Amino acid sequence: MNNQIKHAKGDRILLLTNNILLTIIILAIVGPLLYVFLSSFLEPNAIIRKGLSLHSSDWSLEGYKRLFTDDTIVRGFFNSLLYSTGFTIVTVLVCLFAGYTLSVDGLVGKKVFMIFFLFTMFFGGGLIPTYFVIRDLGMLNTIWAIILPGAVNVWFIILARTYFKAVPNELKEAARIDGASDLKIFFRIILPLSKPIIFVLALYAFIGQWNAYFDAMIYLDDRELHPLQLVLRSILIQNEVQPGMVADVEARNELMRISEMIRYSSIVIASLPLLIMYPFFQKYFEKGVMVGSLK
Repeated sequence: MNNQIKHAKGDRILLLTNNILLTIIILAIVGPLLYVFLSSFLEPNAIIRKGLSLHSSDWSLEGYKRLFTDDTIVRGFFNSLLYSTGFTIVTVLVCLFAGYTLSVDGLVGKKVFMIFFLFTMFFGGGLIPTYFVIRDLGMLNTIWAIILPGAVNVWFIILARTYFKAVPNELKEAARIDGASDLKIFFRIILPLSKPIIFVLALYAFIGQWNAYFDAMIYLDDRELHPLQLVLRSILIQNEVQPGMVADVEARNELMRISEMIRYSSIVIASLPLLIMYPFFQKYFEKGVMVGSLK
């Protein structure tokens, strides 16, 4: 018995068009990533002469060796990991508490709080006032200058509030009848049911902080506190190679060759944590985004 669905001519044209467009989009995304990944294993001179090459004599791990033996890159990597992890924990906790509070029916002044939060989405204090506040609080050149200013994310709060409003009130009422306090209801009942939105917020927060460098450039003068992205910015934009990488190199051509080699391998290293994280978060990510979009 043939169960295959027969599409009308118009549907077949639409499916074919969709497949072609999706293929083009995938190639446009995967192509540059694949080029950077393969180039990180190739000699820069070979890339210039031949482009991507599969000849074994053109392949090299020198870029990765120089990266892993350079203190600036390694220190920047662990600084980024520390900032991103700390920022994610603080942001998720703050946004979950705020989102749950705003989802409670009958909260006095709920509309006023929401207007206040929404106002901050469109109007901010600006860079200079924010810098003065952080300076006066003594947070310059500390990890807190990176973590705290962006910890209250209104968009995350709205996502969390929308998710919590979808949790049946009967669960909360039953817990209250059994004598549970609001904190116990939140930690014992609501949070275990909220894994999708927790992972979505954590993924958004971690990726955002991992890719950020502007706050570190403004608030961190000490180079030992710089995250990986600020170090990569020096390499990628300013074409600056750290002194430790070129101690044995005198010719400028050799300097440029090493700079190109480190450029590709550093992009791969910087992307690894996100590529490793995403498969584990994917199922929660899809579910959390869909649930958060219902209301």
